Amino acid sequence: MPESSMRLENGSQIAVIGGGPAGSFFAYFLLDLAARNGVDLGVDIYEPRDFSLPAPQGCNMCAGVISETLVQNLATEGINLPTSVVQKAIDSYVLHTDVGRQRFVAPSHEKRIGAIFRGGGPRGIREIKFIGFDAHLLSMAKNKGANIIRSRVTSVERMGERLQVKSRGMDKEGYDLLVVAAGVNTATLKLFEQENSRFVSPKTTKTAIREYRLGTESVDKHFGDSLHVFLLGIPKLDFAMIVPKGEYVSICMLGKDIDDGLLQAFLTAPEVKSCFPDDWHWDEPDCQCLPRMSTSAAAQPYADRIVFIGDSSVSRLKKDGIGAAYRSAKAAASCAILEGVASEDFRRYYVPFLRRIELDNNFGRFIFFVTHILQRVRFTRKAMLQMVAAEQLSPDVPPRMSNVLWDTFTGSAPYLDVFLRILHPAFICRFAWGLVVSAMGG
Repeated sequence: MPESSMRLENGSQIAVIGGGPAGSFFAYFLLDLAARNGVDLGVDIYEPRDFSLPAPQGCNMCAGVISETLVQNLATEGINLPTSVVQKAIDSYVLHTDVGRQRFVAPSHEKRIGAIFRGGGPRGIREIKFIGFDAHLLSMAKNKGANIIRSRVTSVERMGERLQVKSRGMDKEGYDLLVVAAGVNTATLKLFEQENSRFVSPKTTKTAIREYRLGTESVDKHFGDSLHVFLLGIPKLDFAMIVPKGEYVSICMLGKDIDDGLLQAFLTAPEVKSCFPDDWHWDEPDCQCLPRMSTSAAAQPYADRIVFIGDSSVSRLKKDGIGAAYRSAKAAASCAILEGVASEDFRRYYVPFLRRIELDNNFGRFIFFVTHILQRVRFTRKAMLQMVAAEQLSPDVPPRMSNVLWDTFTGSAPYLDVFLRILHPAFICRFAWGLVVSAMGG
């Protein structure tokens, strides 16, 4: 059969493995686009977890930050997030260093961010007063016509021109397209790393997430509507932040070989402890996990009638993973409906999108490499802080460092844009002068 003849038609059946953002977005966009083109499809989403339950049963192991840009993009698609999903609107950052701290506001209204819970909340939550982000998206896909199968996939086999999916308690064959939206924290991807497959999972690194219940009043008092970012020069720690969410705060740490020692070094740092009430106990989290985050693209995330999306293919480096899931899901759905589901179709119309993300990630790697070097030296941390402070105090000073840090922390802009702003002569001159002043004790 020529590859170009592999198309979805009336009655075609699609299996989506994973009901997180990537899988739910894909099902939503596929069914919506199919309806616009007069094609009737059947979509099964295999997702064993219930995202309405608190961790670990319903957790998707994520810091839970979404950009205003993503919220607006979703709104243009007809996807509006209710107030019960967004726990807090974040309109500013507080940058903490060992040489001081500085608050800076979002560069514009469009670059605010929102704090969300991915599941039903942390372990031991007393009363669920909100809707988890993932549960909302999955229900949205269901309302479009997707069928949710609460079962874990155990194997996938080709049966002639179609695919068979085996899961716990049932086998179902006759799928015309298989969409893998399982995250890097599941064992599902190993099903496809076989000798006869060219797919190789993305490389990953370990992160750490902890949730502490402080109460709404205490969270508002100590953290406000700001996301708190820490550059402390702690060895092996690349980045850490605290996200306020209603009654809770979430702590997210990125680094190399995160272990108990690194967790303790950060949580007991004076700059961190000063953010919390006096009776806070760093070693008594309400919930915690050590999820893995993808740091590279997968090798050949497609085949005839199979496509990988979300972080099983490629994601934004360290930031905006949900935004990347949205974009990859939409790109794959558009390819499946408008172009076809053969390997060559995905290579020509889907892979270029993945390559653009990975190219941008290369600029991100350079930015994080430079940031890691700068935060290891005290006087460079001081120079960064002083530059941000000067920009926030004077409306006449262009907020070059503030905007670079905001977009680096939030992922609100492509890394290439951030990289080009760093190369601007005015940025280089001002930061170089700040380094000289800081090194001389100023």
